[in-house]
Amino acid sequence: MKRFTLNKLLNWKQASDRKPLMFLGARQVGKTWLVKEFARLYYQRCIYINFDKDRQMAGVFEKDFDMKRIIMSLEILGGGRIVPEETLIFLDEIQECPSAVTSLKYWCEDAREYHVIAAGSLLGVADLLGTGFPVGKVDRLYLNPMTFGEFLVATDNGMLLQLIESRDWKMMEVFNDKITDLLR
Repeated sequence: MKRFTLNKLLNWKQASDRKPLMFLGARQVGKTWLVKEFARLYYQRCIYINFDKDRQMAGVFEKDFDMKRIIMSLEILGGGRIVPEETLIFLDEIQECPSAVTSLKYWCEDAREYHVIAAGSLLGVADLLGTGFPVGKVDRLYLNPMTFGEFLVATDNGMLLQLIESRDWKMMEVFNDKITDLLR
């Protein structure tokens, strides 16, 4: 499956002024899958923390925002060194740990060489606004549900997507039934 947002994630990785990334979207649109796929394709290693499943992880962020201590804790829990440019730190369901949201400010200010993506639902993160949300210290990217174009590519109908994008209305009439069936 190919999500077009993967290119935006790659642009974020390559940006010289990269900040920690808040990857937001409704529940069940594929945020976790897409970030894990991104890590698999473009990093040597991924440290994955899911605050919804492992509430104990919140303790790493609740003591203080000493980035050396946090990084060492993540290395211990992740079973290896975190290397800037080579390791992605993925903080999933971050809305479950408000202090981890606040920590994004310190990742930006004190440890910007590390690649950090925090994913969460729009509603959950919206509840945290005004409670230490790192305004101006994070990049934001939104993932919407799969588009029809992404669906066509995922179902091996990429040629139909090219036809639609070409706006060749006469040719589209020939394939109207197929396009309509796929749309349904």
